[in-house]
Amino acid sequence: MAILPIVTVPDPLLKKISEPVKKVDDKLRAFMDDMLETMYDAPGIGLAAVQVGKLWRILVIDIARDEENPKPMYFVNPEITWTSEELNTYNEGCLSIPEQYAEIERPAECKIKFIDYNGEEQEIHATGLLATCVQHEIDHLNGIVFIDYLSKIKRSMYVRKVKKLVKENE
Repeated sequence: MAILPIVTVPDPLLKKISEPVKKVDDKLRAFMDDMLETMYDAPGIGLAAVQVGKLWRILVIDIARDEENPKPMYFVNPEITWTSEELNTYNEGCLSIPEQYAEIERPAECKIKFIDYNGEEQEIHATGLLATCVQHEIDHLNGIVFIDYLSKIKRSMYVRKVKKLVKENE
């Protein structure tokens, strides 16, 4: 397994729409394992393939708390099939927008159809943090980052802060 470099704003790759994956094989599973290791190392609770430079419709998520055993989830070609009218607001962050957070409102619940790590079709009903995380990561696959929900002025401020942070860490 390997730690992959994380793409940060304002990289134009993050604005591109990811392509569906044709099949889940050992090579793709190895890539998903690398994504998971990268996410844990960052540390984060979700990561989309585009965030590590691949325009593939793949997500990894693990919302287990520090004191819990890891519960990794793998989503290939995820698709939201339903969202609740009820909304939740979470203070979201993103590995591609390091050290920046904002209150984002999203549907409180959603259903997601996807292919799992073993190539099997699945559907889950997500609530709470999982619902927020899945929606956040699927946004990445559609070229959307959480700061796109903010005003243009706030978005610009976040991008400037990230550019400065990245420059300082080089």
